[in-house]
Amino acid sequence: MNHKFVLSFSLVCLMVISALGQTATIKGKVTTSDNQGVEFVNVGIKGKSKGASTDRFGNFEIKGIEPGRLTVFASFVGAEKQEKTIELSADQVLTLNFQLQQSSTDLDEIVVSDQFSNRFYEDSAFTIAKLPLKDLENPQVYNSISSKLLKEQVATSVNEAMKNATGVTRLWESTGRGGDGAEYYSMRGFSVQPTMVNGLPSVNNGSLDPANIESVDVIKGPSGTLFGSPLISYGGLINITTKKPMDQFKGELGFITGSFGLNRLTGDVNIPLTTDAAMRVNTAYQSQNSFQDAGGRKSFFIAPSFRLKASEKLTFLINTEFLNAESVNAPMIFLNRNAPLSFENIDLFEQNYFRSFTSNELSIRNTSYAIQAQAFYELSPNWTSQTVLSRSSTKTDGYYHYLWDQTNGNDFVRFISDRNGQTITTDVQQNFIGEFNLGSFKNKTVIGLDYFQSNVLDGSTAWRANGMISLAEGADTGDLTRAGVDDILKGTFVGNSSAQNQVISAYISNVTELLPRLSVMTSLRVDRFSDQTEGVSEEERNEQTALSPKFGIVYQPIKDKVSIFGNYMNGFVNVAPAQVSDADGSNPRIRTFDPEQANQLEFGVKTNLYQNKISATASYYNILVKNRVMADPNNINNSIQGGEVVSRGFEFSLIANPLRGLNLVAGFAKNHSEVTADNPENGYLGLRPEQAGPDQLVNFWASYTLTQGSLKGLGLGFGGNAASEHLTLNRANTGTFALPAYQVLDASISYTGSQYLLALKVNNLTNQKYYTGWSTVTPQSPRNISLSLNYRF
Repeated sequence: MNHKFVLSFSLVCLMVISALGQTATIKGKVTTSDNQGVEFVNVGIKGKSKGASTDRFGNFEIKGIEPGRLTVFASFVGAEKQEKTIELSADQVLTLNFQLQQSSTDLDEIVVSDQFSNRFYEDSAFTIAKLPLKDLENPQVYNSISSKLLKEQVATSVNEAMKNATGVTRLWESTGRGGDGAEYYSMRGFSVQPTMVNGLPSVNNGSLDPANIESVDVIKGPSGTLFGSPLISYGGLINITTKKPMDQFKGELGFITGSFGLNRLTGDVNIPLTTDAAMRVNTAYQSQNSFQDAGGRKSFFIAPSFRLKASEKLTFLINTEFLNAESVNAPMIFLNRNAPLSFENIDLFEQNYFRSFTSNELSIRNTSYAIQAQAFYELSPNWTSQTVLSRSSTKTDGYYHYLWDQTNGNDFVRFISDRNGQTITTDVQQNFIGEFNLGSFKNKTVIGLDYFQSNVLDGSTAWRANGMISLAEGADTGDLTRAGVDDILKGTFVGNSSAQNQVISAYISNVTELLPRLSVMTSLRVDRFSDQTEGVSEEERNEQTALSPKFGIVYQPIKDKVSIFGNYMNGFVNVAPAQVSDADGSNPRIRTFDPEQANQLEFGVKTNLYQNKISATASYYNILVKNRVMADPNNINNSIQGGEVVSRGFEFSLIANPLRGLNLVAGFAKNHSEVTADNPENGYLGLRPEQAGPDQLVNFWASYTLTQGSLKGLGLGFGGNAASEHLTLNRANTGTFALPAYQVLDASISYTGSQYLLALKVNNLTNQKYYTGWSTVTPQSPRNISLSLNYRF
């Protein structure tokens, strides 16, 4: 044997042994104030990933610790965190004991301590105003749906979360197709898609996964002033606030199983890397079949996030999300929009409630990636700089099909295409957020610059007919094999295309405290939209500049308890140029248009009473959308601006903890929406728009957890959603088709321990058949059950 090798190997071994011998051990016990050992306490070293949990006697041991000056902590759910700073030398075995301030009796109550507070209520959401404003200080209405509520309701999708938002209902399920494949919701009379993560653009073509959600923020009203035209809906916006890294080691594992083959695994692990850095990873795998005879979805999601405090003044926060999903979606059933309606009631659709009209071979894949990098720099004690880069990419690859009404009261033709596309967005923001005094008036201000760019790529096939469906007979003549569909679509590739645009904006929003109980918000945005698509002529290129103002006022007759507010808000959409000509087809030309404008007036009252136990918001709003493009009544080949829609209504939201252990979330919304100016030949004039959804919506959830006795920690939940009938097709020249009103009830039973949560949830208790749609008829899930097991460490 080579002597040099033996010598080298021996030296390496000695170095390893020496290094191992220079570590130390900490052991000890965690007790309550009455000297009882506490199980499942998390004991760790600040800034390091090493740690341990106490056994049933309160004992713990942490081995292999590098010597030096360390801070050791002991944390337990609901109890005050304990910390001790020590000097640890090599080979030392240090005994370190902790005593929590609570007694053993108090600690038992801590297991369900958050049941004693208004735990579903969050007092402020920075994203809403881009300023640190409490709910009572903000003249805008919003609903924040917390992750605690989602966990209690065993929510496995964003749609289940949205059922807790006042005045919101789903119109379309996710289709997965490129460009607009995400779900559509109706809010205050207008359609909206989830387009924001942490207040920044994040487009997706499929369903989102709730694993990384800290809260879902539903921002009411046209919000173009702070968020611009790319994300706008006149009714409001949907923002996802993600989970962020923390200072201590902790985590949670979850498993959900249920009806229709539901299996879901989740993980949430937070690891302090150093005293100034931390990393958090949220992940989920989910598989579930459809309630119909074919269909389902499989997805894998992972979201690593990282936080670094580089100095006393500079902090970096990076959030990433990766989603890979494959789904088989039932084709949407479209009522014919261009011919007289041939259906009188829902009977034939109900007869086919469990028919999917697809096969499990015809899937569509959606892969999404998003990254957000933020840098916060403290310019002074009163001013902070926020620099943000956000980039998202979402792809579509697979089959999308729909059924089109043949206007004979029975038959539908299936149209199918192989969709292949990608949407890429980039957003760069620079915000300066601060406070200053102007004379005796206190001010909070955000000044921002925003650059947004999007590129929509497409390389799909053409649409081809694939069979006829008879609702009365249940017959389907289509070929639902992959090979058969590929043969139908062979040679129909329509070529590659891209559409690019960019928006450059500047905005300012200021809140002035005129009196201790009176404040005023004034905001303005300048937005420059530009079509950057290659090959577009200067004549066809769309370049528009829009101004978007916002004004709000808040008066608190009872300081920090009751506020009366009013707001004026604006939203706008850039309209693409269109080719027009004279009535006889001569003189073809490109016509450009001004941006559409939506203006909202709203007033109401907010409360936060009885030590934050009752939070309520009631408001009345009126939204007028003007300058909509419509057909010229005097020239079929021309388009003009001048269409108008009015949407007004009342909303009431409540989040309360009226009794010890009882928590409530409830909402009621009444909306009247009407097309008030349009070309009569379009059939909309004087009618409720189809995207407006039901004119009345109710949401309710109540949960009660026993706080004493041998069954302490046992919880019961009950609630549901109700909606009036929905005019899914509503046109004077074709007719009106109403989806029936519905009342869907849910219930749950749960048990909460110090480190675990068990929950059994039943959705649609009465097994009601109900529908959603937007000129479509889409059956919703019947009764289903899910069992959730969560373990915290």
